[in-house]
Amino acid sequence: MTKYVIGIDMGTGSARAGIFDRDGNHVGFGTAPWTTTYPHPGWAEQDPDEWWKQTVAAVREALARSQVDPRDIEAISMDATSCTVVCLDENDRITRPAILWMDVRSVKEAEAIAATADPSLRLCGQGPVSAEWGLPKAMWIKTHEPEIFARTRTICDETDYLVHRLTGIWTMSISHAAGKYFYDGHYGGWPTSLYESLNATDILAKYPSDMRQVGSFVGPLRRQAAEELGLVEGTKVIEGGIDAYFGAVGLGVAKPGRLALITGSSHVITGQLSEPIYTKGLWGSYTDATVPGYYTIDGGQVSTGSLVEWFLKNIAGASQIEATRTDESVYDILTRRASEVPIGCDGLLSLDHFQGNRAPHFDARSRGMFWGLTLHHTEAHMFRAILEGICFGTETIFEQMRAEGVPVEEVVVAGGATKNRLWLQMHADVSNVPLILTDVTEGPALGSAMVAAVGARWYDDIPTASEAMTRIADVIEPNQKAHDEYAFNYAAYKESYHAMKELMAQVSDRYAS
Repeated sequence: MTKYVIGIDMGTGSARAGIFDRDGNHVGFGTAPWTTTYPHPGWAEQDPDEWWKQTVAAVREALARSQVDPRDIEAISMDATSCTVVCLDENDRITRPAILWMDVRSVKEAEAIAATADPSLRLCGQGPVSAEWGLPKAMWIKTHEPEIFARTRTICDETDYLVHRLTGIWTMSISHAAGKYFYDGHYGGWPTSLYESLNATDILAKYPSDMRQVGSFVGPLRRQAAEELGLVEGTKVIEGGIDAYFGAVGLGVAKPGRLALITGSSHVITGQLSEPIYTKGLWGSYTDATVPGYYTIDGGQVSTGSLVEWFLKNIAGASQIEATRTDESVYDILTRRASEVPIGCDGLLSLDHFQGNRAPHFDARSRGMFWGLTLHHTEAHMFRAILEGICFGTETIFEQMRAEGVPVEEVVVAGGATKNRLWLQMHADVSNVPLILTDVTEGPALGSAMVAAVGARWYDDIPTASEAMTRIADVIEPNQKAHDEYAFNYAAYKESYHAMKELMAQVSDRYAS
């Protein structure tokens, strides 16, 4: 009798649930979107109760599409956005909206962390501490919302919240703790010196104390959750982790040698190392954050798919009109038109820092920019400039990795950008590296399913499961001539940040709430 596992991917914009067999074939998939609010510039919040409602909807849709008997599902695991801070009271009720990973309100708190010069800051790429991380956000709540902080018993990340909803058990995934809260098993665990110097031991006390390794058994699915999801009480719930890292596992990047490029609302570039490196411009190395025994290296861009979505909703008026007339999507119209615009967009460039920069600058005050605009330029030019700018941002991270001896030779890609051949080819051409596509483009959900498969004891470890459950579907080869043509604008893209850095910081501070 065929058995199955469920992988739940809690992304920035939706819950995605996939039901997979032992070979990594998905037999049913469900998706349910949720909303993000932006109360002030640089802020981003979501409702955890909506997460649960939409997770239920996604799982039920996957079950309906698969026609799988819930009794044949052996285990569930999950991934979620990282450093998305959730606060709950003593009755496990939400005390405030979750502060989403892309929220950068806690710039001053991040600077206070950096000022400690604590040894644990090795994980921050020898640069500024990112306002995205969980600790500065928790510090912001303590400082600016003291009544809420006092009512909050538990501060956790999104994966921990979902595990609790599934099992009733509070755990903290080492993936999140190591990736965004300064926990480092290589150096003894929690850096108490850091928390003490920040007068933040009360924050540390609110984290779930039960630290779990990725792939470990947490507990059985509790009755109430099983009834809501349409599953069987007692199904194994396996500890999850960060969405991008599980996306890498789902692409076959579970041991050293390859890199994963996870595209979506943001871009994350990640891989595994046998030995840690601590270097400027990259996050990590995080001990056990993806695969027990390995060190995760991480670089990423904050605004990629979210930037494209912003442009489609707010700027692309002419294409919106055409879409209404032709019944074609705005995205497809602009992609087609952008393919007709020459490389370099006739001198138009875009800086993709619309929610700040993660790597390699770690600059939460940086902001997005178009420059080189003339009356000749059209929506298609602007759209292509956005895509090119995102590709340039990715290349700055690859450039930093190469400088540190991390090979950038095999890059496996997943996520929304894989549906856009023009964008994929741009990435390959700008970075002059082949892009490998697997047969399941929903890498994070498959990665979660692989972790569930390990928890179900189908495989001995995550690398074995990852290798067994992935297959290469296509390879996008770079075009050397195109790569050479991109070189001028790539250099201009890099210089534009440095030219505007100080002015952007002043403006950002002027309009910060």
